Amino acid sequence: MKILMVNKFYYIKGGSETYYFALKRLLEAKGHKVIDFSMRDERNFVSPYSDYFVEGVDYNGSMGIGDKLRSAMNIIYSHEAARKIESLIQATHPDICHLHIFQHQLSPSILGVLKKYNIPTVYTAHDLKMLCLNYVMMTNDGQVCEKCKDGKYMNCLKQKCLKNSTAKSAICVVEGYLHKWMKSYDQIDRILTPSRFYRGKFVEFGIEPERVLHLPNFLDRERPVVNESCDKEKYFLYFGRLSREKGIMTLIRAMEGTKRQLYIVGSGPCKEEIETYLTGHHLTEQIKMLGFKSGQDLVDVVGNARAVILPSEWYENGPYSAIESLQLGRPIIGSDMGGIPELIDGNGYIFRHGDADQLKQLILDFPESETDEYQALCAASERIFRDRYMSGKHYEKLMKVYQEAIEARKNHEKHS
Repeated sequence: MKILMVNKFYYIKGGSETYYFALKRLLEAKGHKVIDFSMRDERNFVSPYSDYFVEGVDYNGSMGIGDKLRSAMNIIYSHEAARKIESLIQATHPDICHLHIFQHQLSPSILGVLKKYNIPTVYTAHDLKMLCLNYVMMTNDGQVCEKCKDGKYMNCLKQKCLKNSTAKSAICVVEGYLHKWMKSYDQIDRILTPSRFYRGKFVEFGIEPERVLHLPNFLDRERPVVNESCDKEKYFLYFGRLSREKGIMTLIRAMEGTKRQLYIVGSGPCKEEIETYLTGHHLTEQIKMLGFKSGQDLVDVVGNARAVILPSEWYENGPYSAIESLQLGRPIIGSDMGGIPELIDGNGYIFRHGDADQLKQLILDFPESETDEYQALCAASERIFRDRYMSGKHYEKLMKVYQEAIEARKNHEKHS
């Protein structure tokens, strides 16, 4: 099968790219041909299809007036992306398209081209962009928000949901209403959600239940060897993006006064705020900032942790940090938000998001590493990984979804 795979980044930027390249390796190992479509960037991996990639754009960088206008138009409808993906389709004749993150830099303009060539289309919803113009269903002050339900996108402008900017929010409102009017997203035959929670949210927002299927992410690596450290199972760990919606400040407040060790691994916009808080509250010995880690260094710090804490305060999907923790047999303490509770089944504990006191009590009461209770938590994490996140099971389920999309496209063509 020839599979056109679309993601706006062609290097590892986050969880969606981790999944993209793992899936690409899996599909190619099974004999399929993967055709890449993305955006140009000096950090990109090599692709034989890079000539078809759209020009790179950084919406967070500085721009002149002309560039800003062109960028605004591209977010709403990218003629370049539509033109180039059409050329790629004409050159390769894919059997199916699998979309990942494509909005803004590539834009929903590509959906019209897929419709023109009647290509069966599957979309993995790594975020909530299809339902919420700012991707995350959160206001600028960190509150969960669902006001755009039923396509009421003007709320995005009223609340300045895009980076607290009237201009950026207005552009996305135009994008939302245009593609609602064009019925662009109707081209997608099947929507895959890494969490059951996201599936429920898509259905709640009016997407036909038969179009939305739950398919967890997976890891395509063998269980890595962990180099045992002198502080093995003596510290709790947070690793991931350092941003407010991740609940990192709630976690830090929960650790105060516990005399328990916390390691924080990662980078992000809250890094300086966290460092300032730790210094001001004399917590730098108890809570250690280890910076960004990857590869074996990350494996070792995760594999030696007593437990991994996921304190998110937004609708988390199926974070790779959790899957990596499960593979290494680490217990999880997680908030009750989004898909996080789905990761906890006899292998840890759940607390109310934003409740530092409840989280503190869980940390204080957490089983010691030498106890049978603790070993049972570790074994449960390994079991959950084997049952849900192995590549073989993922491939079997995905092939069934691809076939469903192909059949749905045939039926649509027959009745149109």
